[in-house]
Amino acid sequence: MSDHYAELLMYVAPEPINQANQHWIVRILQHLNLGRRDADHLDLPGLWLAPELIVTQTCGYPLMTQLRGQVSIIGRPRYELPHSSQGEHCSLLLTRDDNPRHILADFYDSRGVINGYDSNSGMNLLRERLAPLQRDGRFFANVAISGAHRESLRWLRDDRADLAAIDSVTYDYLARFAPQEVAGLRIVTRSAPSPTLPYIGPVGLSDEHVVQIRQAMNQALQDLPQVAETMGLQEVLPASEDDYQVLLNYQQQAASAGYAMLQ
Repeated sequence: MSDHYAELLMYVAPEPINQANQHWIVRILQHLNLGRRDADHLDLPGLWLAPELIVTQTCGYPLMTQLRGQVSIIGRPRYELPHSSQGEHCSLLLTRDDNPRHILADFYDSRGVINGYDSNSGMNLLRERLAPLQRDGRFFANVAISGAHRESLRWLRDDRADLAAIDSVTYDYLARFAPQEVAGLRIVTRSAPSPTLPYIGPVGLSDEHVVQIRQAMNQALQDLPQVAETMGLQEVLPASEDDYQVLLNYQQQAASAGYAMLQ
């Protein structure tokens, strides 16, 4: 039995989600007859590109802008959650309940916060929605970087920002298991749809190996119905780069409208 990295770090909160992920990983590796390496010393890019990787999850935007040709796509999750379904999710553009602005155009010259410029849900999908509303390449008075969706929510709650785009899976998990983190906030609008975050493995996996890993992931979900219910995860669908081309289309549409940089 060989040891590999297997980590699911995109959705690790609240704690019931993290625990469900860990149970799922253990069962996946049992089906594959593989051991698990300790990945605590690796940052996300290091994990994504590690030759000893067997499966992890990345964001669709860095998949298409940083990782093309350097990883294998294993599949994408079909969540069935209030704002995510059939292999797609979106961003929820949120503000505080007491913010006097109501439609998206009202937020011109307000304070924005994003988790990072490499984020699809936090930045790319937000930019796509704001592009028709920007003026001379600018929409916000200022944009802060929080480093994480949960921190962006904190910025909203603390009245340090007026608008943030939050991954809908993250929002749904928090609304269910940590409702205090989204309390006092309201949805202004939804973003355009986006394919859910891809599961990836090391570059060069054969088609047969990709299918084997995806089958192990799905069998593990069937073995662990409580895990599947906690995560709202029905199955892992096949996926390819073609599914994520839409994210680059959103980027190009914003650039063509004169809004290449979210600001």
